[in-house]
Amino acid sequence: MSEILVLVEQVDGEVKKVTLELLTLAKSLGEPSAVWAGPGLSDAAAAKLAEYGADKVYNAAAQEVVDYVVAPKAELLAQLVADKSPAAVLVAATAEGKEVAGRLAVKTDSGVITDAVGVGEGFVADQSIFGGGVNVRSKVAKGTPIIAVRPNSTPPAPNAGAGAVEEVAVALSEAAKAARVVERVKQEKGARPELAEAAIVVSGGRGVGSAENFSVIEGLADALGAAVGASRAATDAGWYPHQFQVGQTGKTVSPQLYIAAGISGAIQHRAGMQTAKTIVAINKDPEAPIFELADYGVVGDLHQVVPQLTEEIDKRK
Repeated sequence: MSEILVLVEQVDGEVKKVTLELLTLAKSLGEPSAVWAGPGLSDAAAAKLAEYGADKVYNAAAQEVVDYVVAPKAELLAQLVADKSPAAVLVAATAEGKEVAGRLAVKTDSGVITDAVGVGEGFVADQSIFGGGVNVRSKVAKGTPIIAVRPNSTPPAPNAGAGAVEEVAVALSEAAKAARVVERVKQEKGARPELAEAAIVVSGGRGVGSAENFSVIEGLADALGAAVGASRAATDAGWYPHQFQVGQTGKTVSPQLYIAAGISGAIQHRAGMQTAKTIVAINKDPEAPIFELADYGVVGDLHQVVPQLTEEIDKRK
């Protein structure tokens, strides 16, 4: 089977869930090789990558790989593409991952597909485009397929690979050093999962009514072990921070379960969540567009429905 490169997403040496998803996807298509960019590869991290299918782990441990913004990772992958001739390169469809993919496509004279929600035989990718209005299947027609896959598109499944670590040296061009990282500020992490990677997301919209009322949404999220999201109307009103906005101008999520409470379902919001596996809508307007998309719908006042739902979930714990 052909080798497939997977760019590792990690924080402080801890492998992020999306990387395990990409390795699982790559394992179904070929022989995954994880690419670790920068220092910090521990025995535990290498073992985790091997557990989810990595046959090789290319370790580019030089500090300068992470001292500059994005470009060094693209040059590292371009070097590996030239040396190893992989069948494809998979990256996470995060803001950084998509920029890496674009730069890599230019360097390798290859086609690139972003925001894929699935990849099948022959590296044919499933995408949701035009604000979620059209579902298409795409295939790279030139060079090495470079595909950015949305988090939560593939359930991670252990499938052990050899996990052989191979040290890689990369010579960065002067162009890759044009923008240096001068400071990193670690954001305090709460008890809830990260929005883009959460398996369950509970979002509130205009129907929540106020910032104080978002405690109802947070209560349900905590009962489910979920992340909290918000519509643009809610964030623009100042009811919830903008970094939790789901939609075309916010974050794109693909959880196993998405609960939309008090969200009408404008196309801009749907573009950010409609690839969720199961969608539950709670809205007092039976004509709300969100019901066209929902797998399950509850017509009612969220301030009555959501607390009852939270109470029932708590009873079953």
